Amino acid sequence: MRIISWIFNFLLFLVALGFALSNTGPADLHFPVGDLSWRAPLVIFLLLFFAAGVAIGLLAAVPAMFRQRREIARLNRELRDANAPEREQLPPEAVIGPGIGLGV
Repeated sequence: MRIISWIFNFLLFLVALGFALSNTGPADLHFPVGDLSWRAPLVIFLLLFFAAGVAIGLLAAVPAMFRQRREIARLNRELRDANAPEREQLPPEAVIGPGIGLGV
């Protein structure tokens, strides 16, 4: 399965490289403020806007990630508290930690 993943990634890279090499013609980016413009190869603009989209997407995912981490910590505390009476009955070597009961 890992080899198939590497082959797929390599083919995807080749397609992206071919796309980049076929879009080397100059393009103008005109800014709405004043008479500003920037002339560069089209592939540079595509790369910049792709990187900006990835950054914005990651920033948008950060609040949900922190919310999920807090929820996981809360559920682990609840699980630990629910298993507290069982832990007192078990020998110390049988107590594994906060992951008891999670199937991990």
